[in-house]
Amino acid sequence: MNGRNFNTGIPGVDFLITFLQGRVQRARSGELDRGASAVEWVIISAVVVAIVGVVAAIISAALSKGATKVGDCIEGTTDSKTC
Repeated sequence: MNGRNFNTGIPGVDFLITFLQGRVQRARSGELDRGASAVEWVIISAVVVAIVGVVAAIISAALSKGATKVGDCIEGTTDSKTC
């Protein structure tokens, strides 16, 4: 960090230090903001899907109710009675 090179002589520790330095540098540069944008799109998409689902349920219920009314009307008709 801060331009220093660490060399402990232990390959695993050297890799870990180098990896963590890279992560800190990416976090400071703002490069990780791309993930936040993706999360925002997922949330917006989920809200839109929920709204579409609610509207579809309302329309389905209205159509079902209307179909029942028409069916009842057709069954109850006679020569002298209309809907």
